[in-house]
Amino acid sequence: MDLSNLKPAKGSIKKSKRIGRGQGSGKGGTSTRGHKGAQSRSGYSKKLGYEGGQMSLVRRVPKWGFTNFNRKEYKGINLDILQRIADKESVTVITPEVLVKAGYTSKNDRIKILGRGELKAKMEITAHAFSATAKKAIEELGGIANTI
Repeated sequence: MDLSNLKPAKGSIKKSKRIGRGQGSGKGGTSTRGHKGAQSRSGYSKKLGYEGGQMSLVRRVPKWGFTNFNRKEYKGINLDILQRIADKESVTVITPEVLVKAGYTSKNDRIKILGRGELKAKMEITAHAFSATAKKAIEELGGIANTI
């Protein structure tokens, strides 16, 4: 066996249906589109969400709630995760870049440090926001909580 005689497995390649190639093909004439109407014409495209005259789902489902466009989304990182990173990579300064490298956030995330778990080592942590319990826990060990 060599590269010059490779073939796909038998039955794995299926020929596509050739539509509109004359009457002898059995798929000529209307080319499987039926007779007349918008759907038989070239250039037809159904409107997005159109359900054949039935009231569309978008209009049936009521509007609800409110989206605050000024909201700032934060990625929450707990103290136990910071301790895990510090143990694993033996660092005392934790920045957003360290968290991205460790795989806990992506580079455009805003980071908020939350208070679950406990720290065992003194650390300098830089983030966009801190919860009150997290800030207290960091500063009790003599660490620094820098807000970006």
